[in-house]
Amino acid sequence: MGAQWKVKHKEAAANAKGKIFGKLVKEITIAARNGADVTTNAHLRLVVEQAKKASMPRETLERAIKKGSGQLGETVQYHRVTYEGFAPHQVPLIVECVTDNINRTVAEIRVAFRKGQLGASGSVAWDFNHVGMIEAAPDSPDADPEMAAIEAGAQDFEPGEEGATLFLTEPSDLDAVQKALPEFGFTVLSAKLGYQPKNPVSGLSEAQMAEVEAFLEGLDNHDDVQDMFVGLAG
Repeated sequence: MGAQWKVKHKEAAANAKGKIFGKLVKEITIAARNGADVTTNAHLRLVVEQAKKASMPRETLERAIKKGSGQLGETVQYHRVTYEGFAPHQVPLIVECVTDNINRTVAEIRVAFRKGQLGASGSVAWDFNHVGMIEAAPDSPDADPEMAAIEAGAQDFEPGEEGATLFLTEPSDLDAVQKALPEFGFTVLSAKLGYQPKNPVSGLSEAQMAEVEAFLEGLDNHDDVQDMFVGLAG
């Protein structure tokens, strides 16, 4: 089953560069708190690579690093907040937000969950595995994802989008595996920590799926939402 269920039409929404850059700037700012040197800051290195692949302007990237590492003297602090709950029809959901105002965000997330059910911390997380997620594309038709997973140290793999492969790792192995994959014929497209559902919901009707998708799209459009992980099959 899919480790991360993506909102329908998300690809079209992702074409809005401003939204992508906004999320990446927040991630870079948070990562840079632990230092501006990508050679010693693994989290920052991962996010910077994603920013480069998204064609983020160099000035924007460098400013985000300086802002996060305190070189600009700015006081804006981003906080990572995770919410758990259910979409319609009891579909489990973990929502990751990055915000500079937790009180505002939680109030708005409660409103966004009005057609679902917002739960307490731990109410849903038990039904997910916390994993590293690496999306990588084969460099040639001969690239073997199973062999690459074994040799690079991934725990598992599954088909991704548009011919890519999603490699799943232990959280602590994320950086090492994404560095090793190119040696085995795969180009890393993205790498992050996420959640894989243990018991994804299946058997929903078309009408029920439409309700779930509408709910998820509403959440995804919130400026503070960075990522969503949904226990939905298919």
